[in-house]
Amino acid sequence: MLHSQIFGNGTPFIILHGFLGMGDNWKTLGKKFAKEGYEVHLVDQRNHGRSFHDDAFSYSLMAEDLHEYCERKELKDIVLLGHSMGGKTAMQYATMHPKNVAKLLVADIAPKSYPQHHQDILKGLASLDFDEIESREEADEKLSEYIAEQGVRLFLLKNLYWKEKGKLALRMNLPVLTKNIEEVGIALPNDATFEGDTLFLKGAKSGYIVPMDEIVIKKHFPKAEIVTISKAGHWLHAENPSEFHQNVMKFL
Repeated sequence: MLHSQIFGNGTPFIILHGFLGMGDNWKTLGKKFAKEGYEVHLVDQRNHGRSFHDDAFSYSLMAEDLHEYCERKELKDIVLLGHSMGGKTAMQYATMHPKNVAKLLVADIAPKSYPQHHQDILKGLASLDFDEIESREEADEKLSEYIAEQGVRLFLLKNLYWKEKGKLALRMNLPVLTKNIEEVGIALPNDATFEGDTLFLKGAKSGYIVPMDEIVIKKHFPKAEIVTISKAGHWLHAENPSEFHQNVMKFL
């Protein structure tokens, strides 16, 4: 079963991280939502974080992973929030299991297809030789040859852990994620729809959701609202957490 961190009591509120992330990325906001009367589940998706590694990787599989998680935890009428890749999983799940989703929130991703654009990040991660790299500082220095943005490197370096004494490793299943990278950008199935309450949140400085996307969003999610988080790019929940939190709570 998927690994998770759980905070609070009340209505079940599941949060799905983005590509190369983990539930831990959402700990600060997750605890804030828990204080609002929710039982928050920060879930690691397959091949990410502390969840299981598997050679198969697709949104339908990740949606079924989440279905199994909800069944085992006996979670019903959930609030479901997903960011980026997690948003795609959340959309897929809501269209496959609509009766179990009370409210759907999608952060900075649309139901359309996206071209592959993680090449430099994947090359940078693949370049990390942990027979030679013995510290986070050394790993950051190596990644900087491929990734200029320090914030992106810090996000990626959260995947580092001590596999054994003196030996670093990455938590994510990098070979499988690299092999299946085209799956990350695929569109929601053409006939998939969810009739429930839905909120799309987009970063004002992000290009992941553009005005024309409202057409395809409303096609799949007829009741969707779209709000813009100011002073934020793709990592809108980290770049403007107070406005993100405010808009989520207003919707809920």
